[in-house]
Amino acid sequence: MKLQNFEIKSQKIKEEFLKLKNEAPARFKKRLNLSWSNWIFGLESIENTAIRLQRNKIEFIELNGNRQGNDIGYKASETKKILSEHGIKTAGICGIFSPDNDFSSNRGVITQNAIDYVKRNTELGRELGADYFLLVPSAVGRSQKIDDREFERAVIALRRVADIFTDTNIKGAIEPIRSSEVSLCHTVQDALDIIKAIDHPGIQHINGDIYHMHTEEAHIGEAILKCSNRLLNLHIADSNRRALGEGSIDIDTVIMALYILGYNRNGCYVTPEPLGPGGDSYVALFGLQEKEVLDELVRQTASYFREREEVLVSSI
Repeated sequence: MKLQNFEIKSQKIKEEFLKLKNEAPARFKKRLNLSWSNWIFGLESIENTAIRLQRNKIEFIELNGNRQGNDIGYKASETKKILSEHGIKTAGICGIFSPDNDFSSNRGVITQNAIDYVKRNTELGRELGADYFLLVPSAVGRSQKIDDREFERAVIALRRVADIFTDTNIKGAIEPIRSSEVSLCHTVQDALDIIKAIDHPGIQHINGDIYHMHTEEAHIGEAILKCSNRLLNLHIADSNRRALGEGSIDIDTVIMALYILGYNRNGCYVTPEPLGPGGDSYVALFGLQEKEVLDELVRQTASYFREREEVLVSSI
């Protein structure tokens, strides 16, 4: 039977993966770094989150960039102590960008809010030893463009914060998001175009997300490979944005593409972010779900990812 087009692409990735396994087995000794994005836990305490991640042997966390003001958000010393007690390190900071702090805005006060927000939260990242900071060029939750100059305004504003990343030794990473949630930057190519236009060493990386790739890209595995060494964090969720294993995402191809990139190295993370369906992803940010529901969400996602990874890699 003739393969479907997406199957042909997946097969090419599988062949390259198997060839690499055969020729360079040493490259497969280290497993991928599994992290977790905690902003989807909403108002839950960082201590309860840390307990859950430790129970599931997750050693990294992508922290909610929740310093929305000078008197709001994580206290670095307290957070660092709690995470350390549970054997967890900060992988990165998840920037939260809404219509209130939008790099592409045509209102100066909103652009300034975005700049100030980055300053506050990169300081948190610096204090906690974060490797990256996730940047969204336009507001999440606003899918209609303001005008035809969003790209230019976003580039100018992001260039204004770029020095912060070189000064703090944190990598600025652009995240492409599906067009039903943002008006700007939907694909890996869009992210590459913005990075090129910014033209600054502080913002040279990409934060991928396979859920958004599932909607916006022709093939998830090819999109991952297109990121090349710019990729340093990859959000994962299944096709229905729920726990891995509950949808139709070909997670094996995702894992194989990552190993082809040599992604199983320090400073690169696979970070579950299963939010559930819906157009407004920030609903979870201000809610409080049942602890048992979150426990199962993490357990299932982490165990399924590791299971698939072992199936692919352990036969070396």
